[in-house]
Amino acid sequence: MFESGELRLVLLKLIADEPRHGYDLIRAIEELTGGDYAPSPGVVYPTLTLLQDMGLIEEAAGEGARKPFQATDEGREHLEQNADDVEELFERLEEAGSHRRKGHRPEIGRAIGNLMTALKNRIAHDGWNETLLNEVVDILDEAAQRIERAKPANGEKDA
Repeated sequence: MFESGELRLVLLKLIADEPRHGYDLIRAIEELTGGDYAPSPGVVYPTLTLLQDMGLIEEAAGEGARKPFQATDEGREHLEQNADDVEELFERLEEAGSHRRKGHRPEIGRAIGNLMTALKNRIAHDGWNETLLNEVVDILDEAAQRIERAKPANGEKDA
């Protein structure tokens, strides 16, 4: 999704718009792309550390274990110097999101992701056996049938 240095600019811009912590940044990018892309924590947190080492962001006052980051004056100046690149990046993210939103909903992607995680965790814990396999297949078949029968509520139009 990003070439060298582009994620730094996106994170810095999002932080300059409002103080955020890593999880907020991941979700913000996911929303911008309509659920098409969410950077992994393994990419975001080292990038935040780099931005902090560069003096472009700093921890903001916050409650709890998660401290949000805020842009420094140097960070805001860096954004101004790269304003054209930042604008182009956000246009690209928005375009990916609008294209994705036309046919897909991020809530569906998250729900499917939750399903896959539940399956992986269950299999990792207990492994497969014939009983579990049959039960999972029955659950998935039932869900498919319920989805096929689902109708918009209260006269809502399909999105």
